[in-house]
Amino acid sequence: MTTQTAISACQHPHVFDRANPLAERNTRWALLLTAVMMVAEILGGWVFGSMALLADGWHMSSHAVALGLSVAAYAAARRLAHDRRFTFGTWKIEVLGGYTSAILLVGVAVLMVWQSVDRLITPTAIHYDEALAIGAIGLLVNLLCAWLLRGGHDHHHGHEGHGHHHHDHGSQHEDLNLRAAYLHVVADAATSVLALAALFGGKLWGLTWLDPVMGLVGAVLVTVWAVGLLKETARGLLDADMDASVVDEIREAIEQGPIPARLLDLHVWRVGPGRYACIVSLATTSASAGPEDFKRLLQVHEELVHMSIEVNRVGDGAGLGVS
Repeated sequence: MTTQTAISACQHPHVFDRANPLAERNTRWALLLTAVMMVAEILGGWVFGSMALLADGWHMSSHAVALGLSVAAYAAARRLAHDRRFTFGTWKIEVLGGYTSAILLVGVAVLMVWQSVDRLITPTAIHYDEALAIGAIGLLVNLLCAWLLRGGHDHHHGHEGHGHHHHDHGSQHEDLNLRAAYLHVVADAATSVLALAALFGGKLWGLTWLDPVMGLVGAVLVTVWAVGLLKETARGLLDADMDASVVDEIREAIEQGPIPARLLDLHVWRVGPGRYACIVSLATTSASAGPEDFKRLLQVHEELVHMSIEVNRVGDGAGLGVS
């Protein structure tokens, strides 16, 4: 084996995020459906005087923008996957797309509150039959988009290789870009349901105030979902993963493994959905154990896709205490 061949054999790729073409394709379809329905609801709400329908239409417009961001994030992450400037791959492009979508959701909630309060103060006549028809179509479109995006999520998490231990790390396995798109259409579906309920209440019992009140209820729901998404995507962007269960698994593998060792320093962060990189510094009394031996101990955890291990040797008399 030549020197160059040996070096090449030791190198490994830094593309850690598995492609999700199904999610990308379904998100494009959801974007198209959402954009068409957005125009119909805004025009319908304006012409027929329904605040709930108009709010749902504007709400859907923000979703169209958010879905566009999701599609763009997928495309950018795919095109730049082998760009050497991205030290640990392009997964955070998708996370950034999800974070931006969450901020848009907050903006939608503020807009819904403003429009609903304005309509409470200055009510207008509502053409219920026409508004109900458009609202029902809008709900069907929302449900179809939610089905498309949830289907993409279900097919994303295949497991590679055999003989590896796999551990469930909850939401850390999620495609956060897809989750953001999914939350947008689910939020839109919820506000569509509220809009229809308000329109039925006004048509059957004359409860005209119900229309803007449902807009306020929808704003609260959207805010709750947006805050949850902001927290999760911010964790990914800020590498706040030292409370992940894989951290304890690394400690156990090192400190309770067959080679006497103690951790001196440990850094763990996500580089893809349910995939982690780690930097480990440890002390050992073994005269022969090297980094590759400890890597083999950690390789049973398939979620660890990149490991850098520093081995510090100490004498038997020194023990393994950390100063």
